[in-house]
Order: sequence, then C-alpha cells, then structure tokens
Amino acid sequence: MHAVLSNRRSFMKWAAALPMLTTFVAEDMFAKARKIAGRGAKDNVYTRIGVTPIINARGTWTYLSGSLELPEVREAKQEASMHFVDMWELQRAVGKRLAELSGAESGMVTAGAAAAMATATAACLAGTDSAKIWQLPDTTGMKNEVIMFGGRISFDSGIRAVGGKLVVVHSHDELKAAFNDKTAMVYTTARGERLERAIPIVKDARVPILVDWAAGIPPIENLSLPWKMGADLYTFSGGKGLCGPQCAGLLLGRKDLIEAAVAQSCPWEGAICRPMKVGKEEIMGVLAAVEAWKKRDLSELDKEWNRRVKKIAQVVETVPGVTTEIQIPQGGNRYPTLTVNWDVTRFKMTVQECAKKLRDGSPRIEALTANNPSTVPGVHEGDPKNPRPARPDALRIISMTLQPGEDIIVGRRLREILNEARKSAA
Repeated sequence: MHAVLSNRRSFMKWAAALPMLTTFVAEDMFAKARKIAGRGAKDNVYTRIGVTPIINARGTWTYLSGSLELPEVREAKQEASMHFVDMWELQRAVGKRLAELSGAESGMVTAGAAAAMATATAACLAGTDSAKIWQLPDTTGMKNEVIMFGGRISFDSGIRAVGGKLVVVHSHDELKAAFNDKTAMVYTTARGERLERAIPIVKDARVPILVDWAAGIPPIENLSLPWKMGADLYTFSGGKGLCGPQCAGLLLGRKDLIEAAVAQSCPWEGAICRPMKVGKEEIMGVLAAVEAWKKRDLSELDKEWNRRVKKIAQVVETVPGVTTEIQIPQGGNRYPTLTVNWDVTRFKMTVQECAKKLRDGSPRIEALTANNPSTVPGVHEGDPKNPRPARPDALRIISMTLQPGEDIIVGRRLREILNEARKSAA
C-alpha cells in the first residue's frame, strides 16, 4: 500500500511539473531566457567588457548589484539628468516631499543606508556648528559615544569613520546603564517589541536614536512605522526592495537632525560626508521609487513572486528525495522564499557544491546559502559572549529578483544538478 501511495505521489508531482519540464525542449535555455525576459543577450554592455550577467535567485545583495530599478525610477533619472539644479534646494524640496509621504518631519537622500549611518552620526556629533563639522572625525570636546544596541554589525565602520566611538550593549538593562555625558546617539537594527521597549529608555536619556531598517521595504507602510514608534532618525536602502538606484538610500526623522545631516554632506566642501556624494539623478530616482511603491499592490506582487517559486518547487520535487517549502521571512527581505532540501549524505553533494554548480553553469545562477562572499573575514557581529546558533545550511531561491521566465530556467537547472547527484551517488 505504501509503495502504491508513493508511486501515486510521484506521478502527481510529474504531472504538475510537466508543463515546465517541456517548455525548453527545442531551444537553448539562454536563448529562451533572452526571448522571455528581454535580457541576457550574448552581446551587451557587460559582455563586451568580459562581465557575465547572472540570473539572480539570491536576492537584493549589494555585491550582486542590488535590485533592478523600477521603470518609474529609470524615467525619473533620465529626466533629472537633462537639467542643472541647486543641490541644496533639491535636498530641501525632496525632504519636504519625503515628509509628506512618510509622516516624519523631514528626510534626505543619501548614498545608501550605510552612508546614512555615517551622515546621521556626524549630525549627532557636530550638529550644524561649522567649526565642529570641519573638525570631524576629531571629536575632541564633543559627545562622541554611539551605543550599539544589539551589538556590532558589518557596517559600523560608517559610524567609526566620522568619529563615533562604539559602546556595545545587548540587553535593555545594559542600554539603561550605558548612557553618560559623552553619549551622542543610539544605533539599532531592532524591530517589534524589542524596539518598542528600547525607545522609551533612549527618550528618557534625551539622546537621539537611529533605527536601521535597510531592507525594511516592502511593505511601504514601514516608511512611516519607525517614526510612529518614536525614532528620531531611521534609514532604508534605496537599492534593495525599494527598487531605486543602488547607490542611494533614505534618511528620515526629526527636522533639526536632518538639517544637521545635510550640513555634513555633499555639496558642502569640508564636510566629512562630502565623499558620499549622491547625484540629482539618484535623488529623484529614490523619490520616484517611494512614489511608485505608494501605488503598488504588495499582495498582488506576493502572488506573482509566490507563483515563481512554486513553479521551481514543482520541477525540483520530481527528483526522488527532494522536498521544498515556501515561506516569507519576518523582518527584512520579506519575499516568498523557496527552500530546497535533500539528504546531503545520500546525494553526496553539499549545499555549497550545489550552489557552485548553479554559479558555474550557463546561464550563471546565484542562489542564497549560508555563505556570504562579501563579508570581510575578520568581521564578527552580534554578541561574542552569546553567539547565535548557526542555522543549518540550505539552498534558497528568492523570488523577488527573478525575472519573467527565469523561474523555469532555475527549476530545470536545479533539477538537473540534483538528479545527476542522486544518480551518481546510487
């Protein structure tokens, strides 16, 4: 009876996957991808200099060039590039519009969320005092301690570069005890109840708090949420889920602190964040992305993204011994995500070996695993005394960065790799 049920399940899996399995029988996968997605041509601006475009199933990672810009963003950047403007006037006008869209008092466009960390820190250290702005990163005579609530992160060099001295804490009790007359700012990536408990503690100390939700959009409702929770400053990446320019980000919050952040920034000559230049094209591109997201239906997008990973799941589950699950992660990067599971001992192929085969194939495919090629080896995040337990490595497919037609390519290639491994191990 068990064998009958097993055979029936296998047949049902094959029947569900058959349309995807037969889609590319007569044509080369790369050529088909080119027709479906209108991209990946063998002769393009990248291949002409020896760079291989990829199918991005890993997500909006900076080392994989972030996300693809929305059409509205490309149009805004193109139009912005055709005019000269006063950059101070532009930042003020965009700040006013960002305030209307977010509910915060003001906002500005930075050269990314990491640049927003540096700019916000400099604002809290030096304010709008021109002598102090020129003095940075020398903080002699200034408040210069930045409490890192939740521990260090890979990007805290932005805080240190402008003169911030890190004070690392992990619990709410440690946070309460960390304040002194040198405390200039609190930084955190916390969310939910943990952030709700932290904000009143910081308010009591009368110190600004910067909330970093770099990957927090979508949903677009998060554009307002940190402000409603009481954050003084908060930041998002422009080139992740927002689908704006990769070299841009948002800094929102109190008007006085945004004005101080602008004073630390380009085009001011002598300001410490002058090297973190953001152009008029990126400024208008990010604003266009925010405006576009205000009109988008995330539930419909989730349905489309879910359909993509379901197609892949149907194809790879035709390999005996392979199972899948689809989840939407909590916190940042909230897109339908497919996890592909197999017995690495039985298949004699690890997750990393499978990912390498995807990467080395044609077309080149990048999938999400526990490996992060862009982390400096010496970096250690979180609490060294209580390190987070390592999650078992798994191969995951992120739906949001897949383009139309690429789901079928990924599913077929992944099925091929897993099937070959299973047969070789038998």
